Amino acid sequence: CRDVAVKMMKEGTMSEDDFIEEAKLMTKLQHPNLVQLYGVCSKHRPIFIVAEYMKHGSLLQFLRRHERALTEKGPVLLLDVCLQVASGMAYLELHNYIHRDLAARNCLVGENYVVKVADFGLARYVIDDEYTSSGGAKFPIKWAPPEVLGYTRFSSKSDVWAYGVLMWEVFTCGKIPYGRAANAEVVEQVQHGQRLPKPPACPSDVYQVMRSCWEKKPDARPAFRSVKSQLEKIMDKDH
Repeated sequence: CRDVAVKMMKEGTMSEDDFIEEAKLMTKLQHPNLVQLYGVCSKHRPIFIVAEYMKHGSLLQFLRRHERALTEKGPVLLLDVCLQVASGMAYLELHNYIHRDLAARNCLVGENYVVKVADFGLARYVIDDEYTSSGGAKFPIKWAPPEVLGYTRFSSKSDVWAYGVLMWEVFTCGKIPYGRAANAEVVEQVQHGQRLPKPPACPSDVYQVMRSCWEKKPDARPAFRSVKSQLEKIMDKDH
């Protein structure tokens, strides 16, 4: 007997056949840093998703709740959080799977600071206030790169951009990217090359990795496997 998390899909937000096909694929994706999807209950409406239960909830809330303890432990613990997310994302990248909604709110924390990426592939099926419509497509503006803001072009490299923003969230212990700037303002800043500043708790070499995720041209951004190996080198050096 194990605890599971059950999530209800909002009706009218998806093509159900497409979603069920997607869910079948998602149950096959297995990695220590991905939340395991066990199955979908689609016999009745609404549809329910059954997934692995993670004791400490969302990474975003975890960072905000434990800000003092996390910052007192120095950057190693925060770096480890980033490394775990990079590991899960490198696995998705290897399987040509695009998350589309990577952010601290969509990662979960379990026992012993284990961090897992959740909700991969589900962004298109769930409505949330974080999303602003652009030509009918919905995406979270503050985590989106120029090619998504301009042309809604998602790829592993748009996930890499969002990952850079997630790193910033981790090293600020859950601050809101770009502060209170309105979405339109953020779009303008990003298109004009402005980037998030280095968080005080973030070492310079880690910030360099973060900045590389925000290259304007998708091809200039590193792959997740490269991000992972860069962070591992920094981690080894700091130990």
